Amino acid sequence: MVGQCAESVARLPPPPQLLYAFFTQNVLSSGSLTDSAGHILVVDDEASIRQVLKTTLEAFGFTTDEVSNGEEALRLLRRKRFEVVLLDLNLLGMSGFDTCAEMRRIAPGLSILVLSVRDSQDDKVLALDSGADDYITKPFHISELIARLRAAVRRTRLFGNNTPGSISVGEIDLDPVRRIVRKGTRVIHLTPKEFDLLHYLMAHAGLPVTHQRLLQAVWGAEHGNELEYLRTFVRQLRIKLESDPAKPKYLITEAYIGYRFRGVQDEGPMSAPAPESSE
Repeated sequence: MVGQCAESVARLPPPPQLLYAFFTQNVLSSGSLTDSAGHILVVDDEASIRQVLKTTLEAFGFTTDEVSNGEEALRLLRRKRFEVVLLDLNLLGMSGFDTCAEMRRIAPGLSILVLSVRDSQDDKVLALDSGADDYITKPFHISELIARLRAAVRRTRLFGNNTPGSISVGEIDLDPVRRIVRKGTRVIHLTPKEFDLLHYLMAHAGLPVTHQRLLQAVWGAEHGNELEYLRTFVRQLRIKLESDPAKPKYLITEAYIGYRFRGVQDEGPMSAPAPESSE
C-alpha cells in the first residue's frame, strides 16, 4: 500500500491533507518510530511531496528542512549542517544535476540521494557523475527509502563529519574532507562508492576487514552477502591504484575473510592475490 501511495506522489500528488492522513495512520501507527536520527534536507518543487516526506521522515526520527529549488537549497546548505540531501531532479530554475554538482563541491562529505521519477539509465549515470551517492526511482517503498537514508547518515557520520586529516600509506594519500585521492603527485579519479570503500579500508590499514563489514559500512546494514558486487569494486580500485593489479601492493585479499589495506608496518614483497573463489 505504501508503494501505491508513493506512486501517486510521483505521478499526480493528491491533496496534502490526504497524504498527511495516510502517513499518520500507516506510518505513525506501525511502530516504526526509532531513535535513529539524522538531519535531512528535502529538495523538491512539489509542496505536497515535501510535506509527505517531512511528515514521514520525522515519524522515523529524522530532523528535516525542506526547500523548493536548487538555489534555496544551496543557500541553506551554506548556513546549516545536514547529513543527507534528498534531491529531486525536476526542479524549476537551477537543474537538479547542477544543484547536485554544486552541493558536492561545497560539501564534499555530504550524502546526496536523488529521488526522482526519471528512470532512464542516462539520467542515473549523469546524476551519479554529478556527485550523487544513490538514486531512488519513484514510485518507491518507504521502507527502502528509510533504510537507504539510515545507511547514508551512517556514512556521513563515519566519513564526512568526524574524520581526521589525510591518510597516507606508501604512495597513496587520501584527503577525506576534499574527497581527493593521490598516488604520488597524480590524482586518482574515483566514484563516490569507490572513495568510501577505499576510505574505510585505509582508515583500518593493516587490519583485515570482513566482506560483510565492508558491505554494511559502505552500502548499509541491509547489505552483507553481495560478495560479487564487492569484488567488482575492489577490482576497479586495483586497476586505478595498483601498478600491477594482478599483484596488488596495497589492496590485499585476506583469503576467505575479506580485504586489508596494506599497513605502514608491512614490509617486503606481497604475495600474489588469493584466487577469486576465496575472496
